[in-house]
Amino acid sequence: MDIQYIFELIGTVVFAISGALAADERQKHDWFGITCFAFITAIGGGTLRDLFLNSYPLVWIADMNVIYAVFVGILLAGLFYKYFSKLRTTLMLFDTLGIALFTIVGLEKAHSLGANDFISVMMGMFTAVMGGVLRDILINKTPTIFVEEIYATACIAGGIVYLVLDSFGVDRNINFIVSGAMIAIIRIITVKFNLSLPKFYK
Repeated sequence: MDIQYIFELIGTVVFAISGALAADERQKHDWFGITCFAFITAIGGGTLRDLFLNSYPLVWIADMNVIYAVFVGILLAGLFYKYFSKLRTTLMLFDTLGIALFTIVGLEKAHSLGANDFISVMMGMFTAVMGGVLRDILINKTPTIFVEEIYATACIAGGIVYLVLDSFGVDRNINFIVSGAMIAIIRIITVKFNLSLPKFYK
């Protein structure tokens, strides 16, 4: 079991938690609704990535451990919901950890299938953010990547760092951790200091 697979399962768990916590409490969603949000958040990006790369079977169909990881995330969100809901930054932290892990996982998979560097970075970003985009649309919220926060840009920056370090022969496991940490750090700093990209319309 290599580090990519381990991080993919961890990322699936944290994105499932993120999806479950993102549901609007005022809507009084039942367990089925929460499960749908968790699944879409956790596997939506990877599913779109595999479809674009023509990679079959889809990762969650070929590997039941991905499904089990989603259920673990849902269970954790349910057990510790009151604790998580008291922390304003909890959802952001889980989302940040998820995009950091999934960006590199998606990039590596695209690379392994013969995609060039540009496409690999884009597929890494897609893997990380598209599940959240689908989740936000379903809960009637403007997706984070379409507003001011630096979100997808952090994924792209981390993907570029990964490729640069890889070109210098940095150990794959170390590269995975460093690049993922870079994404998380960028995201946390931008949220903490309310940084954003320039607006298109002045």
